[in-house]
Amino acid sequence: MSEKRVTLSDIAVKAEVHVTTVSLALRNHPRLPETTRRRIQALAKKMGYTPDPFLRALVAYRGGVIERRNKPTLAYVTNWTTRWGWKRVTAHPDFYAGALAKANELGYKLDHFWMRDEGMSQERLGQILYSRGISGLIIASHGREMGDALAFDWANFSAVKIDYFPHQPALHNVTNNQCDIARLAMQKVIAAGYRRIGFVMHRGWDHAVDHLWTAGYLCEQQALTARERIPAHLFPEPEPVERWLNESKSEVFPEPAAFKAWFNKYRPEVVISKASFVLPLLKEMGLRVPRDVAFVDVFLDKSDGAIAGVQQNHTTVGALAVEILAGQLQHNKYGVPEIPTTTYVEGTWHDGATCPMPAKVAAS
Repeated sequence: MSEKRVTLSDIAVKAEVHVTTVSLALRNHPRLPETTRRRIQALAKKMGYTPDPFLRALVAYRGGVIERRNKPTLAYVTNWTTRWGWKRVTAHPDFYAGALAKANELGYKLDHFWMRDEGMSQERLGQILYSRGISGLIIASHGREMGDALAFDWANFSAVKIDYFPHQPALHNVTNNQCDIARLAMQKVIAAGYRRIGFVMHRGWDHAVDHLWTAGYLCEQQALTARERIPAHLFPEPEPVERWLNESKSEVFPEPAAFKAWFNKYRPEVVISKASFVLPLLKEMGLRVPRDVAFVDVFLDKSDGAIAGVQQNHTTVGALAVEILAGQLQHNKYGVPEIPTTTYVEGTWHDGATCPMPAKVAAS
């Protein structure tokens, strides 16, 4: 005969508390004082308690099939120069759309909170969220110029970031895999026979993702000979910093003179970039795509075959952020994680008319 499984009731009797208190303690619920949680958790471990995975599965199942009258709320926290400015910037609207759809699917309500609301401070927002019983936060769409730290009382919250900023505290985060997206584009054009490959990127956008755009480009550039390698064109110039650190604009463009000087000096066979960065300038220079120079878009928004490139799966990023957060809440994991993790979402390559495969390189 196997030994009798230790139950919550057994622990409650031993600890001289109600069984609900034991349940909250073992789920590490912030409603209980930390000393109480630790005492009951230590007692449960000493008594040999282990959770029943089948019971957990049943609770999760019932939570999914029984309609709740009041859906629990998750906070989608942004810190942009305006309340809805992030909706006019590449990727951010799709992050929100993916998060909203996944929240609805999992039975949550997703509410937007803007950190720069009138009279708002970090401490005030934390108090508002706590008083409303909101313990799950998606930290998203934070402008780089807004500061690099959040000072909430993290013991009250479970949180997941989208992208990298703010860096502090170190939370679990979900982001597009910019390094591998750049590498994928490079791998495709090198395999097609292109050798003089140019890369154009906004300096602030590269900084925003911890320089993963240029890291991917430089990594795959090692497959080329030294004579074939072209320096990346980052714009604007590094000084003054304020010109490129502020990324809260709907569109940014290279400086025409600097771009033309770079292009005329290195004469790339193909340019990897964002369509709005370079296509207008190539047209202004009288260059035809792909006859005079091929083009690959690593911010591809349509897979209709007109433009070659990599489509970033932004909605998947938002959905995964909510999925990870829901898992943390289910297991009552609050506070700053001891070991934060990053989940990378890959891009999808699409052939297009702007980059013939194999390469049809024009004579220099």
